[in-house]
Amino acid sequence: ANAASGMAVEDECKLKFLELKSKRNYRFIIFRIDGQQVVVEKLGSPEENYDDFSNSLPANECRYAVFDFDFTTAENCQKSKIFFIAWSPDSSRVRMKMVYASSKDRFKRELDGIQVELQATDPSEMSFDIIKSRAL
Repeated sequence: ANAASGMAVEDECKLKFLELKSKRNYRFIIFRIDGQQVVVEKLGSPEENYDDFSNSLPANECRYAVFDFDFTTAENCQKSKIFFIAWSPDSSRVRMKMVYASSKDRFKRELDGIQVELQATDPSEMSFDIIKSRAL
């Protein structure tokens, strides 16, 4: 663990992320900081969509999340991009926001294969349209 943030990352976080990336077992993964480590809070099945994902984020607590976004390019190619979303709602506690902010880069480095990063403080900042525009 990095001395600066002192945050450990559970192996399960990396394992599930690898499964999302290589086997596409999940549509999304939501992570939370529990004490001194990052743990998997929720796994979204491949059938779930972006609304299921955004509805899984708590309204007033911070989370990290990974979303596997499938889309079709203008040339009609099927593609997918893995988004890392740092969810930090304005209504969450200041201390919580600081902990999530200071641990984010270290945690993100553990997840090899993230293509787009988004920082959101309210749902409008991570709307489906924004995700779509960032993917293309």
